[in-house]
Order: sequence, then C-alpha cells, then structure tokens
Amino acid sequence: MTTLATPEAAPEAAPTPSAPSSAWALVRLLGALALITGVFLVLGLGDLLLVLAVIIVMVMVHEFGHFATAKWSHMKVTQYFVGFGPPLWSIRRGETEYGVKPILAGGYVKIPGMTNLEEIDPVDEPRTYRQQPFHNRIIVASAGSFMHFVMAFVLAWIAVVAFGVPGSSTVKVAGFVQWPGHERNAAQLGGIHAGDTILAVNGTKVTDPSALTSAIQKSPGKPLAVEVRRDGHDTTLSVTPALGYKTTSGDESLSPVRGAKPIGIIGIESDSGTTFSPEGPFRALGTAGVDVGRITAATVAGLGHVFSPHGLSSLASQVTSSKAAQSAAANPQSSGRVMSIVGAARVATQAVQAGVLYLLEILIALNIVIGLVNMLPMLPLDGGHVAIAIYERIRTKKGQPYYQADAAKLMPVVYAFVSVLIVVVAAAVFLDIAHPVANPFH
Repeated sequence: MTTLATPEAAPEAAPTPSAPSSAWALVRLLGALALITGVFLVLGLGDLLLVLAVIIVMVMVHEFGHFATAKWSHMKVTQYFVGFGPPLWSIRRGETEYGVKPILAGGYVKIPGMTNLEEIDPVDEPRTYRQQPFHNRIIVASAGSFMHFVMAFVLAWIAVVAFGVPGSSTVKVAGFVQWPGHERNAAQLGGIHAGDTILAVNGTKVTDPSALTSAIQKSPGKPLAVEVRRDGHDTTLSVTPALGYKTTSGDESLSPVRGAKPIGIIGIESDSGTTFSPEGPFRALGTAGVDVGRITAATVAGLGHVFSPHGLSSLASQVTSSKAAQSAAANPQSSGRVMSIVGAARVATQAVQAGVLYLLEILIALNIVIGLVNMLPMLPLDGGHVAIAIYERIRTKKGQPYYQADAAKLMPVVYAFVSVLIVVVAAAVFLDIAHPVANPFH
C-alpha cells in the first residue's frame, strides 16, 4: 500500500551521491535484479516474478500521480522512491532525488509540510503542501488513488477490445458416453463430433447444458434439428434421441430400471462456456467504464463488510478455527474472505497460468481495491489528507486566516486505526499462507 510520505513514514533525503558512486550503485542494482530474475526463473517462478513486477509498476504509477500533480501545483518534491529502507541507488535531478530501496513493500513521494507537525525551512514554507490552495491539496492527495482507477479503466478497455464482452453461454461436446452393445450412440449416429458447439435445438437457442438436456429428454424417438458450430462453420444435423431411463440418482440408462422415468438420451458429455464478442475502441470506452463502476460498487460493499462488526468477527473466527478458515477458503466470495497482497499475488499468478484475460480481470480488481483502501479517511492513508483538507476548509471563516488542523490531536485515533489495520492485514496474511483460497480458475 502506498501513501504520501510524512515525516514518520519516510526518512530524510540522503546526501546526493557523486556521479561515479551513483553509477557503481546502479551497476550493483542491475546485477542484483538480474540475479533475482535468474533465481526466479530457475525455480520455475517466472509467473510470480511477472506478477510482482506488475505490482511494483502499479505502486510507482500511484506515486507518479502524487509526483506529477505536486509538480504541477508548484510544490516542492524532494524524493520519489520505490521501496523503503536504506537507498540501494539514487540520483538527484534538480530538487528531487529518485531512487530504489530494498524493502519493496510500496513506494513514496516526499512532499514537505504534509501536516503542521513537520518543521520546514522558512525558505521552503511557501512551497509546502500545507500552504497550497484547497483544490491543489485535494488533487495531490487523491491523485495516487485516481491513478489506480485510470489503470483499472485502461486494463478494462484492453480486455474489451482484445477479448470482448461475455455474450451468450455455449455448450461444447467434450466426449461421448459409450452405450453397451452399440458401436455408436445417438449423437454419433446423428453426426455430432467431439469439440462441436451446440447452438440450438429445433430453432431454440441452447445457452447451458440444462437447456440442452431438457430438449433431448422430452423427445425420445423424435428427430431433432441440432445446430452446431464446427471449425467456425455452422451446420444443422438431425439427431434422434434414443429411449432411455433416468434413475432417482440422476443416472441415465438404456435399459429399463424400476422406478426410472422414460426420457430421450443421445449420449454426450458436455462442457459449458461463454462466448466473447470484441468491441471497437470507441464503444469499448463505455463498456470499460461500466465494468469499472460495477467492480467499484462491489468492492465498496465488500470493504464495508470487512470492517463491520460481523466482518471482523468472521475474520477472527477464521483465524481461530481451521474449519471456518477452510470453509471460507473454499467459498471466498460468499464468505467475504479477506485477502492480503500475498493471496492476491497467488491468485494473480494462477491467472497468468490460466490466460491473459484472467490476469487482466485480477489486476482490474486489485487496482480498484488499492485505490479505495487508500482513500479511507484516516492518516497515514491518502484519504486522511483529503479529510483533513476538507475539515480545514470547513473550519476556515471568510476573511480569516486559513485554519490549520493540529495533526497531533489526531494521533490517538490514527494509532487506533493503524492498529486495527495491522491486525486485519496480519490475519489476512496468516489465512493466505495457512488456508489459501481455492484456485478460482480450475
């Protein structure tokens, strides 16, 4: 998670390295990155490495939102770093130091004067965050989260243009049931092949296996016009279901079974799927916006559940009860299972293995979650700075000096909030390690 840096969140700027030492540090950094990449690849963790790289890019795009809007607002920006800890490499350009630190748990932009607690050189005071107009502070504080929504929209647009939007469901023939004493069953006699997609029966569209089964079972001995798609071409076949029987357990049989209901059967094994229809670049803009809005609404509801008394109680139950944890892991959506960045990275890695579209869907959701969490109205999150700016604006009386909130008075509340957040995150990490959610792509 990334935030605007405060005096407590980021160290003071390190001395600017000389050109030779900076160049040597860069060589060492690139060598370390090459070594890490090699280790991941040798261990067969290339998919995880890709996901981690994407997450780091997301973090720095978030920080670039703060950086760019602060520069636009003529604020002083002293640091733009990825990671935390001692600098591995840095370089100064103008008044800003850029660099990399070893603990890749986020990134930060250092803008002096984020609160009234920070002591600033009087020369720099006019360019501090706290001295800027209300609208500039709102823009800078919320720019990081805004960038997550921009990334989510771009990814959604790419998904719609490249892969399309889900259309009607389809039923594909996965295989055939071997009938005892028969060389071929009714489906094979009718010309159906494995891999065919069944589109319609007697002119009625087939959108799921149950619709196909219902049409067949009602027509024993009656020829059916079955429209199929094979190798991109549509054709209509005549298939006559044989007289069969359905037992109370749901099995089908050609032989009469006591208590079984007579039905029509053709002997196929089917898989259901969904067709996707790509959209043009302009139409996709609207579709992508709708998708982002839908996921955002669902995420807001999910966050409300997580931080509700019921949600926190459920999380505690999962941590203390293996049975509850396993049940939540098997049904993460219905149970409201909280997922940490560890779980998100695992699911994203599974998405890479399942296909690019699935990875895009995970990254869209992840960007929206991070964007919304960062806008929670409490320090040290970005939303805390937005809330303070709004409070100061409300408290400022016309014709009076601009009111400045005392951040020191907020510290007890901030500590309580951070404590709850740490507990929730720690619990989520524990559950993601001890009871990982089921692979959603299997």
